Amino acid sequence: MSADGTRAEGRGLVVAIDGPSGSGKSSVSRAVAQRLGTAYLDTGAMYRAATWWCLEEGVDLADQAAVAAAVDVMPLVMGIDPAAPTVHVDGTDVGEAIRTTEISTAVSAVATNLAVRAELRRLQRVIIAAESSTASTSSTPSESADTSFSGGRGIVAEGRDITTVVAPDADVRILLTASEEARLARRSLEVHGAADAAAVEATKDQVLRRDRDDSTVSQFHVAADGVVTVDSSDLDFEQTVQAVLDVVEHATATTAAGGEGTAR
Repeated sequence: MSADGTRAEGRGLVVAIDGPSGSGKSSVSRAVAQRLGTAYLDTGAMYRAATWWCLEEGVDLADQAAVAAAVDVMPLVMGIDPAAPTVHVDGTDVGEAIRTTEISTAVSAVATNLAVRAELRRLQRVIIAAESSTASTSSTPSESADTSFSGGRGIVAEGRDITTVVAPDADVRILLTASEEARLARRSLEVHGAADAAAVEATKDQVLRRDRDDSTVSQFHVAADGVVTVDSSDLDFEQTVQAVLDVVEHATATTAAGGEGTAR
């Protein structure tokens, strides 16, 4: 693999990263994508955007059929530049709105809707295919004729079921995890700006409940066969990024040498 992330055979690199809340997968995946010169896809943001859209449209989240119908026509555009990822719905920048407590509390109702998952997985595959094929010209869920962001160099996609369902044939598949204590402390710092006992307790229900709810429709606590586990419990941010890059380097080097690669 060259420095810009392009594989020797001309096919862009696909790195799939899954993990529970607070494992650092979003920030780490963005950094990895920037280092590799690829696109970056936050699939969790797509579920948050779907939740925002349903609430904006007055859809009852308990009505699964209505939620699925709303998501089917949701005008979603994902900005996949790792330096500045964006999320637009119907022309509105919802990047900040989808990170509110209201959305965090409600998103599991949408994310566990199987029809919604099927549609968003389809859109995710469209983006991944566009960014990993030099012949492709589409880079948005609307499947427009826009030129792909990475020019076919590839993509780092992260979420809950990317390694197992969305892109099980990715060149590199990683489960990024951490201890419950570490995950709660990180999310508490992110949400409350502190990781003391009170802040962690205030964050605990949101993090653990969402992981519990989402685990009913996707597996992201234990690595599937062929998926490499990176435990960031005792690693800082840069060490975690490097650990993921090391897995990518090993997998691509093994593939280039004619092996199957341990991360495939």
